[in-house]
Amino acid sequence: MTDTFGADFAPFPTSGRVFTTTRKVRLGDVTPRGRLRLDAVARYLQDIATDDALDGNYDDPHGWVVRRTDVFVHQFATYLDTLQLQTWCGGIGSHWAERRTRISMLGNDPSNAQSIIEAATLWVRVDLQTLKPLALSESFRQSIGTAANNRKVSARLLVGRGLPASDTARDLGAWQLRFSDFDAVGHLNNAVYWEPLEEYLGAHRDHRAPLRAIVEHHLSVESGAEMQVAVHELGERVVIRETVGATTAALVELRSTASA
Repeated sequence: MTDTFGADFAPFPTSGRVFTTTRKVRLGDVTPRGRLRLDAVARYLQDIATDDALDGNYDDPHGWVVRRTDVFVHQFATYLDTLQLQTWCGGIGSHWAERRTRISMLGNDPSNAQSIIEAATLWVRVDLQTLKPLALSESFRQSIGTAANNRKVSARLLVGRGLPASDTARDLGAWQLRFSDFDAVGHLNNAVYWEPLEEYLGAHRDHRAPLRAIVEHHLSVESGAEMQVAVHELGERVVIRETVGATTAALVELRSTASA
């Protein structure tokens, strides 16, 4: 992996399906200073994925769970900015597919939108009753294959590789989970996993765009769970552990190239 802005992400396709929509940054999306929050970005990515799946009449549009979300923020949007969101398939595996999303700032000339955020999200197709992975259907592969350009992607988790033992992390205490944090399928919503990172950014103002952030999911958190948060501050990167009991639920990595 490289920290050059978006260098290892699948490029914008020259052909194939690209779904495009717009969104305005609202009050519920921003910090007290008006900066677009990363948990709001995660909601944007989640929503455009659903909209594309429904619009494209994909097989089983709701039968997908996020394995990893990798986000490059070149510049943060602010309150009432109008954004263009474009999404396409960046690669495929046996039971998963990578969804690439580009978020651009829309000015007076929509044809000259400026890319500010690039994201690559690995979605695994699952049986919603058992959460066991399902192979991608041939019809789905045909629908997204041109944009993916036969690029193969791995489902291996990366953030935890080479990470120190969990007992070396600085304990940040319990993270209170609310009724409103759980979605229609009864799981902790994807966006919630980004909230501890926003708390960290709020207390460490030296970390600002351009930055790269990754959330990798290890465990589906259910209603009634008690989550603990701890942080490894490793110089070139910060890794936040979100655990339920002794089990890691998610790892969140932050890398920043901004000066203090």
